Amino acid sequence: MKILVAGGAGYVGSALVPELLDRGYEVDVMDVFWFGNHLPKQARIVKKDLLECEKADLEGYEQIICLSGVSNDPMAEYSPSKNFVLNGALPSYLAYRAKEAGVKRLIYASSCSVYGYTIDKLLEEDSPAVSAYPYGISKLQGEFGALQLCDSEFSVISLRKGTISGHSPRMRFDLIVNTMFKTAMKDGKIIINNPAIWRPILAIRDAVDGYLRALQASYSISGVFNIASDNFTVGYVGDAIKREVEKHTGKKINTEIKNISDFRNYKVSIEKAKTVLGFHPHFSIEDIIEELFAHVSEYGTFEDDNFYNIRVFKKM
Repeated sequence: MKILVAGGAGYVGSALVPELLDRGYEVDVMDVFWFGNHLPKQARIVKKDLLECEKADLEGYEQIICLSGVSNDPMAEYSPSKNFVLNGALPSYLAYRAKEAGVKRLIYASSCSVYGYTIDKLLEEDSPAVSAYPYGISKLQGEFGALQLCDSEFSVISLRKGTISGHSPRMRFDLIVNTMFKTAMKDGKIIINNPAIWRPILAIRDAVDGYLRALQASYSISGVFNIASDNFTVGYVGDAIKREVEKHTGKKINTEIKNISDFRNYKVSIEKAKTVLGFHPHFSIEDIIEELFAHVSEYGTFEDDNFYNIRVFKKM
């Protein structure tokens, strides 16, 4: 099967593409390479702005995985206009061109951020999406537009992912578990802005598995699916990381709790993804930390600008 990974040179794509190649897929990556190229040499590289794609650029692919766009709240708030174009309009445009080119499926990288703020509810895919902030709104727009093109000949699967963490060849330290790990290693402390807030956490290895399950699903399957490794309070995440870092380093790690209000509070059910896609997460927060320690020699001082999407974005 020939697959195009659109926006595949970022954090998730750099972990996903090697797994696709290992499974015998023919993989092309189309990207503008904001964050450099950390991909295997076997992947064919197409340097192109996805908004400039024509039908001919997408012909011959059986499926497209759309990972492109603005990737977090700080980037979205720094440039709301670019956020709404890249997260809201681009997926719809790519789905339109893909369907026109005879592609059988588009898999869209959505986010649990669409749910916004809720209290004491386990959110399912048909729960209200009430985000009032640019990133969450734009991700919902992107998936809605792509899903409008779905029919018996064109499948669309939207994966609403929890907050991803773990090691990738294109590394990031602006994600909750990775950030806490960095500050524990660099500063000897973990900062917890609000311990009561809930987050669905997604180990990057489970994220890769989610894309594989979507890729291998019957073409009769379309729709929205939550994927996460599990739901945790931010306080629990901090305590788990503290235990693991102290165990590995033998050093005392302090905890700083700030009790800052947060507009993101949600936990999600992944039962639909389990039942329909066969998605089953395998990795815990402790496993994520083990993985980060396995690569810690590669991170230097943790302060390379390329580890932080907003720094790269501002430079552009």
